[in-house]
Amino acid sequence: MDIGRRNNVNVIGNPDGRTVVLAHGFGCDQNMWRLTVPALVDRYRVVLFDYVGSGRADPSAFSESRYASLDGYARDVVEVCEAFDVRDAVFVGHSVSAMIGALVVGMAPESIGALVMVAPSPRYIDDDAYRGGFSAGDIDELLASLESNYLGWSAAMAPMIMGNAERPELGQELTNSFCATDPDMARVFARATFLSDSRDDVKTVRVPTLVLECTQDVIAPREVGAFLHRTIPGSTLVTLDATGHCPHLSAPEATNEAITGFLAGLR
Repeated sequence: MDIGRRNNVNVIGNPDGRTVVLAHGFGCDQNMWRLTVPALVDRYRVVLFDYVGSGRADPSAFSESRYASLDGYARDVVEVCEAFDVRDAVFVGHSVSAMIGALVVGMAPESIGALVMVAPSPRYIDDDAYRGGFSAGDIDELLASLESNYLGWSAAMAPMIMGNAERPELGQELTNSFCATDPDMARVFARATFLSDSRDDVKTVRVPTLVLECTQDVIAPREVGAFLHRTIPGSTLVTLDATGHCPHLSAPEATNEAITGFLAGLR
């Protein structure tokens, strides 16, 4: 199988620099990193890709059984790393991709040497003392709405996820991205995302890790950032001067500064 074609892989930037892998979140694609890429390409080798079912990845590669859990997406990343000689890279994952990155560290430790988690959440459903931001009923309702009317769900949810209501063009961009995703494939990824529990996975992370949270985020409340910071030894928690769930789009300067500062401090 042509892994590059399957995941629409693009390698740009400095071929002699450390590799930075940029991984998009649910309903998005690699274009969502377009405001981050310019801050990286002079110094780093940048690997961009689309998950199967997203962007310009090969839809014929989709398998519901493979992609019904985050493990399937993580295995794809491992295969991308092998195909493109990615070693000791920094994996920058937005939203659910932060947890996929944690899985990849466990599967292929030689490929990933550091993590940047942008608006991450290891579990969306509240559980005892853990606050993920949603009840089980909330998530059931969200998934039922998504499955019954994906385009309507996208139009309603994307602006809320993006936040920054005073900048409606941001919410519209995320809506357009959601709507460009095949509904059947989106349903599978949504279930894998919103029903996941990666709390045990992040406990095993032993690489330098930057956790980036926003001051207000309806998807990943600040209690989640605090949990990850406590759970991942030696991690760094940065609260960006940003709101919403996509700071790399809504506050790219602050996000890029945090990422490049972390990268500069790595060995």
